[in-house]
Order: sequence, then C-alpha cells, then structure tokens
Amino acid sequence: QAQVVESGGGLVQLGGSLTLSCTVSGYSLDDDAVDYAIGWVRQAPGEEREGVACSSQRATYYTDAVKGQFTISRDNAENTAKLQMNSLLPKGTDTVYCLLNCSTLTGNCYRNAYWGKGTLVTVST
Repeated sequence: QAQVVESGGGLVQLGGSLTLSCTVSGYSLDDDAVDYAIGWVRQAPGEEREGVACSSQRATYYTDAVKGQFTISRDNAENTAKLQMNSLLPKGTDTVYCLLNCSTLTGNCYRNAYWGKGTLVTVST
C-alpha cells in the first residue's frame, strides 16, 4: 500500500514563490513496469479539485493555468516529487494534494490513486 505525504505549504505574498514536496513510501518511483505518475491537485474552498501537474517517467502534464508558472519535478532515487510555484496570485487558501497515479493526458487521478492529506497554500496581498 503506497503512502503519500506532502509538505511545504504556508503563507506567501503576491508574486512570491513556494515549493511543495511530496514523499512516497510503499511504491518505487523507479518502477518501469507500473510507472505510476505522480502529480499535484489543488482545491479552493467550495470548488472542485483541479489537476495542476502530473509527471510519469515519460511525460508531463500541466493545466493551462499554470504553464510557465509551476514546475513539477521528481527524484526517483529519493522517491520524492516537488512542485515549484512561482508568481503566485492572491486567491485565498487552496488545499494542494500530492497523489500517485494520475493521468499525464488530463491531470486527473485514476480510481486507484493514492492521495496525501493535503497542505494549505495561502497567497496574500
């Protein structure tokens, strides 16, 4: 059973940057046979979850809203992933989740995805 844990959320000012980290256990990101993609999903209060970025060993997905602004990276040896978020705009507080087993075509999660508990990201003016 894979487990996913996010870290690095917090308060950042308008235009600032923040890097989120995700640590995976119980599954190796080096696994070529299965190759679960690892990704990030955000959710604002009262809104639906939105796939932000997803990275497999062969492909990467970004939602249009964050292209050129966010960067997903993965370290297979350390079994970790990061989401570098730049030029953040104030939109209240999002809960950002790391998940294992997302689609690099749509950014959506598959039914058997493994989710972290989420970390809060607040952008202030």
